[in-house]
Amino acid sequence: QVQVMESGGGLVQPGGSLNLSCVVSEIIFRFYYMAWYRQRPGKERVLVASVPRLGATHSVEQRFTVSRDIDKNAIHLHMTDLKPEDTAVYFCKAEEIGRDYWGQGTQVTVSA
Repeated sequence: QVQVMESGGGLVQPGGSLNLSCVVSEIIFRFYYMAWYRQRPGKERVLVASVPRLGATHSVEQRFTVSRDIDKNAIHLHMTDLKPEDTAVYFCKAEEIGRDYWGQGTQVTVSA
């Protein structure tokens, strides 16, 4: 069973930064696609950043940077200039043909 685990969330002041990590129990190249999503209270889960198996990564937010960490079977999300509206639970997803694997999420709260 593939395991996906996010970490790095917490409370941060507006303008601050956080680094989120998503570690999977398999080599990341097993998955044709990995991504970060977030879900604000009462809202749908939405895409934040994507990491295809090959090719360039992509972040929806210019303030965020996503990267692969092959040695650690992980992807990371580096978030800067955080705003209160970035408050959400951040989820990691790993996709292989016919199946998606989700982590439990990590809470990010941006508040003074």
